[in-house]
Amino acid sequence: MADWAALFDWDGVIIDSARAHERSWERLAEELDRPLPEDHFLRGFGMRNEVIFPDILQWSRDPDEIHQWSRQKESLYREVIREEGVTILPGVIRYLKSLRDAGIPCVIGTSTQRDNVEFILEMTELRPYFQEMVTSEDVSHGKPDPEVFLKAAERAGLPPEQCVVFEDALYGIQAAKAGGMTAVGVLTTHPGAFLKGADRLVAQLDELPLDGEHPCPR
Repeated sequence: MADWAALFDWDGVIIDSARAHERSWERLAEELDRPLPEDHFLRGFGMRNEVIFPDILQWSRDPDEIHQWSRQKESLYREVIREEGVTILPGVIRYLKSLRDAGIPCVIGTSTQRDNVEFILEMTELRPYFQEMVTSEDVSHGKPDPEVFLKAAERAGLPPEQCVVFEDALYGIQAAKAGGMTAVGVLTTHPGAFLKGADRLVAQLDELPLDGEHPCPR
């Protein structure tokens, strides 16, 4: 059995999807004729839609309305991806291959919806590298609550203290640390000063050891 497991956030760590998500929010706002606060995207980055709609956008607190709009938003996101494609971030495939070769379990832990992840796995070469995933539908509490990563650790088959979380957002780093895990901050979305609490910072994943060694040896 491996002595550690890798738990990956999705957007901003594995794929560069920021523009597609931002465009899908813009399309939704246009379809619903609703205003978008100027800083909504950065403020809501990494959060579940169930938090973004009432707290960031302040469009509604009605659960049925939020559920309907969330499905509509994610459908628009996949529409943008179909039109424009998706980019796997630099260094990702190289690092994932090294983990697979070393027998390190890899699990996705994300605030995005399962349909989005499955859609991109079908479009790309990423599927063979991940054993399991935990998505927004699998949790009751979004990041910075550690639920998503605690469930990902269960699916990796190792206790939290033997898991390393790879994140690009502060809430994700906080979730990892709240769950008792090591956190590697990936500097794709925010500067290092923003990812307070990370045990290590990298610009891209293949800066880390490519022999299956723990990225933050004690």
